[in-house]
Amino acid sequence: FSAEEIEHYLLPRPELVDSYVVEIEDNGKKVITDFISYYTLPSSVLKHEKIKEMKAAYIYYYANTKTELVKLMKAALIIARNTNHDVFNCLNIMDNKTILEDLKFGPGNGNLMFYFYNYGVQKLAPEEIGMVLVSVSYTHLRAHETREDLVCRLLLEKK
Repeated sequence: FSAEEIEHYLLPRPELVDSYVVEIEDNGKKVITDFISYYTLPSSVLKHEKIKEMKAAYIYYYANTKTELVKLMKAALIIARNTNHDVFNCLNIMDNKTILEDLKFGPGNGNLMFYFYNYGVQKLAPEEIGMVLVSVSYTHLRAHETREDLVCRLLLEKK
């Protein structure tokens, strides 16, 4: 990735991407040891008298070298709740499976399925799969809403 691409995909952008680092001091120098980010996608809530919109966070990128993943993710959950997110979504891929139960993630009401064009692969377990989300448009994500209006895992309680 170029510096411009790193900036575009990983640095915070208001109401779109939130990114956080863990810094430690090592021999008088500040060193970044861990990184976590999530993107925000508001969704309309249809046919509800009081609630008109739901603000959802989706785990984006993370890398941890010093902080346990469960602690890093818990920090992201707290930050998301404190910034008025209603929901936090996380796919059951890579190392995510090891933390979802501990953090009280509930299963969704369906499976998110992917179709990879011109690519063949043997059957893999979720923890054997990694996904790089390079670019996501709001319109594309809205196209995945179901008839039930919202497919999500309700995790965060409103204060």
